[in-house]
Amino acid sequence: MTIRLDVDALKGLEDLAQATDRSKAWLAAQAVRSYLDVNQWQISAIRDALKRAGQKEARWLGHEEVDAWLASWGAPQERKPPR
Repeated sequence: MTIRLDVDALKGLEDLAQATDRSKAWLAAQAVRSYLDVNQWQISAIRDALKRAGQKEARWLGHEEVDAWLASWGAPQERKPPR
């Protein structure tokens, strides 16, 4: 695999590799792993939400209903979440 980095990112990678006594490849692999860890949960959550949204018993809320609830946040008469 090959990656292209801009000059600043490459310099930062080289500096970090030297400071940590790690290879640039090791640091890049760790960065990819970290990125995957951070973002894979989103894909899973989206797939789960789509699955639930497609179920017969799924209930959809209108924009106005949700907007009114959000607008009440922090107000003395804060509304309960819509059901």
